[in-house]
Amino acid sequence: MNKSDRILVTGAAGLMGSALVEHLRGEGYENVIPFTRAEGDLVDTAATFAAFERLKPDHVFHAAARVYGILANLKNQGRLFYDNCMINTNVIEASRRAGVAKITVMGTGSVYPFSTPGLPLKEDMIFMGRPHPAQAGYATAKLAMLMMLEAYQESYGMKWAYIVSANLFGPRDRFDTETGNAVPSLIKKFHDAKTNGGTVTVWGDGSAERDFVYIKDAARIALGIMMSLEGPVNMGSGQVRRIRDIVDTLAEITEMGGRIEWDRSKPNGQAYRGYDLSKIESAGLKPAYSIREGLKETWNWYSASHD
Repeated sequence: MNKSDRILVTGAAGLMGSALVEHLRGEGYENVIPFTRAEGDLVDTAATFAAFERLKPDHVFHAAARVYGILANLKNQGRLFYDNCMINTNVIEASRRAGVAKITVMGTGSVYPFSTPGLPLKEDMIFMGRPHPAQAGYATAKLAMLMMLEAYQESYGMKWAYIVSANLFGPRDRFDTETGNAVPSLIKKFHDAKTNGGTVTVWGDGSAERDFVYIKDAARIALGIMMSLEGPVNMGSGQVRRIRDIVDTLAEITEMGGRIEWDRSKPNGQAYRGYDLSKIESAGLKPAYSIREGLKETWNWYSASHD
């Protein structure tokens, strides 16, 4: 990938897309094309094809998606399946029509089977079973995208990488307590409680364990994957932490110790999710930020935007 190549980033207003645009420009890429909803509705097939024909990208990072947190996932399975299937299908076919040299797409750790076939999760386990029921609509659409890429490689010689991402967090995330993922939801709860003098109520008992990746690390690793890896690729920090550990770190950062309540009537989600990172490690790709550094930067960004 040359510095002068036309690099299109879908979902460029979102968490991953915006971080990719920022990182690519910082690395000296001269023709980064941010694609947001203002540029076109990727659910609309004709509009997507027309946009790609106009923009003529050489490479595509596909980060656009309809994404929710655990509660909204349960309420919107149909919409999540339909919208994500349409977005992914349109983007991949538009990339083929445009003659894109390579497409690197954002998958999700929720594509892995439930119950887990083995730990840590390895890329060849993806099709060994059905995803967790709470994430079925979203995860199945992402599985369809992976199958489409495999088919397009066989039929058209398309080059691709499919990033199976651990839990991402950072600035410009969706800080919503109903539709956001774990870290942004928690940060909003901490900020609201600190502002209003209340307590922070956290779902479950904090025992669920996840691999969390700060978004600046994720963008840098994604560029490395585009440059040097193909097929499905796990991306994570290599450090699996309890939700309780994240809460404790945020309590220390925000000076909110002693103001946490655990609502054990609410679900924890899948108990454990950790990834085999052999593929990114083989390419020398690893995170530079600690979990505390990432949480601190994200808290500072959100506080500055909402104080």
